[in-house]
Amino acid sequence: MNVKKTVCLIGAGSSGIAAAKTLKQNEISFDCFEKGSQIGGNWRFNNDNGMSSAYRSLHINTNRMIMAYSDYPMPAEYPMFPHHSHIINYFDDYVNHFGIREDIQFNTEVKEVTRNDDGTYTVETSNGKYLYDNVIIANGHHWNPRFPEPAFTGNFTGQILHSHFYKEVEQLKNKDILVVGIGNSAVDIASEAARTYSGKVVISTRSGANIVPNWLWSIPFDSLANSLTSKLPIAIQRLFLSTALRLARGKQEDFGVPKPKRPLLSEHPTLSQDLLNLSGRGSIKFKPNIKEFRGKTVVFEDGTEQDFDMIIYATGYKVTFPFLKDQSFNVSETNDFRLYKKVIHPDFQGLFFLALIQPLGAIMPLAEVQSQWIAKILKGETKLPNKEAMLKSIQADKQAMAKRYKESPRHTLQVDFHPYKESIEREMKRG
Repeated sequence: MNVKKTVCLIGAGSSGIAAAKTLKQNEISFDCFEKGSQIGGNWRFNNDNGMSSAYRSLHINTNRMIMAYSDYPMPAEYPMFPHHSHIINYFDDYVNHFGIREDIQFNTEVKEVTRNDDGTYTVETSNGKYLYDNVIIANGHHWNPRFPEPAFTGNFTGQILHSHFYKEVEQLKNKDILVVGIGNSAVDIASEAARTYSGKVVISTRSGANIVPNWLWSIPFDSLANSLTSKLPIAIQRLFLSTALRLARGKQEDFGVPKPKRPLLSEHPTLSQDLLNLSGRGSIKFKPNIKEFRGKTVVFEDGTEQDFDMIIYATGYKVTFPFLKDQSFNVSETNDFRLYKKVIHPDFQGLFFLALIQPLGAIMPLAEVQSQWIAKILKGETKLPNKEAMLKSIQADKQAMAKRYKESPRHTLQVDFHPYKESIEREMKRG
């Protein structure tokens, strides 16, 4: 057993590098273990850690000004919605600028994290065992594919692919494709297929989604939200947004895109500048939920049938921590992980979860402020409430989520960017 530094940091993706930089600036000793040979996590196309969901044509769907770290803006010459190659270059520059590459141990997989009786943590890696006072988990939550549960009746005899494994448009060549889901990845893949090949492209969706453009009146859509508008009642926010969308583009169902069953801001919106246009041209069609499979024939709940060569499941991910063996962390079926401020488990002091959130907005600045809060906790500059208070806060958050969002693994990690950021900033002032 090697007695190492104060903190074990797991992962060197977009959140892990923000934590590494914050720990280093606060002179908190740490080891950062990264399974792959380079930084960047999910944003490195064909990452050799085997966990990246990036595909060749991927662009960010939050604009570069909002996505950037607070003290290191993205280059002004970048497009407003950069390609993944821009983003990974930005991350590499960030790591080099703050001198943290030397603090990352690459090609090192964390096999198991165990809490000891004295509150320390034993971390077993592919290169040995180490002892730490604290562990920060930044392994990401977009790498373990989720398929529909329960599975649809029957067997589909064509090709089946989860969106996680979609990498190149050539995978879609000369195929009639059914995309299951209507989130960002589903719409991106369907749009790419419709633009590139003449095969049939259909999206199957149970409840629809509100389709929001990247741009609205030449303004990046996500720039319309700010700390002031986020304080307005949800009903007022919903009225403003629906009016803006109606004036800018009309009703989405007029383009052939189904009207969603839930109102705006009651689910994570789907961002796409292309879907309405492609649907309006008939290049993308829509069907309700699947009823059953009969070979290559798909029977839908409206009684219609169509044949397909490929089904792409864009049905999300399971929140998974393969190195945490305690059953408290086995939440992959529901993604319902009860953490104080989405970071701290009340029963495991010294264990922190970074960027385990799904924001209406960019995740990187929130991971950055989470890291700053963790650093203050470790240095004793701020205090946590007692366990009872943490549990009460977690339950209140759960009830608020239930009022706004439908019960779904997709929404268990949901946060609003500005209110959540402000709540963490308040925690840092707790004396």
